Amino acid sequence: MTDAVVFDLDGVLVDSEHVWDEIREQLARERGGRWHAGAQRAMMGMSSPEWSRYMHDEIGLAETPEEINAEVVRRLEGRYREALPLVDGAAEAVERLASRWPLAVASSSNRPIIDLVLELSGVAPLFRATVSSEEVAAGKPAPDVYLEAARRLGVAPRRCAAIEDSHNGIRSAKGAGMAVVAIPNPHYPPGDDALAEADVVLDSIEELGVDTIEGIPR
Repeated sequence: MTDAVVFDLDGVLVDSEHVWDEIREQLARERGGRWHAGAQRAMMGMSSPEWSRYMHDEIGLAETPEEINAEVVRRLEGRYREALPLVDGAAEAVERLASRWPLAVASSSNRPIIDLVLELSGVAPLFRATVSSEEVAAGKPAPDVYLEAARRLGVAPRRCAAIEDSHNGIRSAKGAGMAVVAIPNPHYPPGDDALAEADVVLDSIEELGVDTIEGIPR
């Protein structure tokens, strides 16, 4: 019943949500912004135009959203080149599933960040399609990025399984009509209501295999 698998990136393949958080908070404090405890959760799943606008409008940075976005990406690329926070077992899980299905990435990260992560982790050749939410109309929890991933794969969304870790990500994939394997982010766990929508819940990506996808109830 499954013809393709679509991976989220942040929190699934790379343990990066805290890195995004640190970089954006540091930038906000350097530039006199009004950082608050709920800022990271508010921005989770947003596309780059959306979160950079949030940093400008809500956090109060004077720079344009485009300038904010470019600086955050520049700093993030530097951190990843120093030490990519690849999740233990992530590359192996991708390899297992790639042996059976075409794969895609549907991520809120910027295009340069997606490409860099896949290159540094060595799994870029295993993905047939990659989509950044900056390339679609709206970020997660809107379904746009998952719908576009299915379109680029040439597979109906209902024939796809998504691998997600976050509240907005689960909602996004389910909104696209996909089955969802949830691997809850321990730092920013999805709410119980979103988690209840997942078809399978795993403790870690090391548990993810061909049998997981084949066993999804449809």
